[in-house]
Amino acid sequence: MSEKFDYGTGRRKTATARTRLYAGTGMITVNDRPYEEYFPRKTLQMIIRQPLVLTKMADKLDVRVNVSGGGVAGQAQAVRHGISRALLEVDPELRPLLKKAGFLTRDARMKERKKYGLRAARARFQYSKR
Repeated sequence: MSEKFDYGTGRRKTATARTRLYAGTGMITVNDRPYEEYFPRKTLQMIIRQPLVLTKMADKLDVRVNVSGGGVAGQAQAVRHGISRALLEVDPELRPLLKKAGFLTRDARMKERKKYGLRAARARFQYSKR
């Protein structure tokens, strides 16, 4: 693997993915493991490959990702976001394509915090009038 890489950070919920793209043959490594092993579900594997397939760079780049926090679905979407941002550093001409697909937009939806006096974020304790 070469020394030169392009970097992108992806986030989703509480998951953070630090992504590096190298010139290579299409190998994707997540936390020093093949991505098929780290994400065994086919849907999550498809989510990770989406930006590479869309830009036709799936077999031209090697991807190395360090991801932490959140669950598996949030991590997969964070990896997709990070790969998309790193692809912009590889070729800024890809921006309209990635933007139209929605891969550059940071999904800001988070779990709402629990409020005091309530059972959950919005759920109240049962109220009895009499």
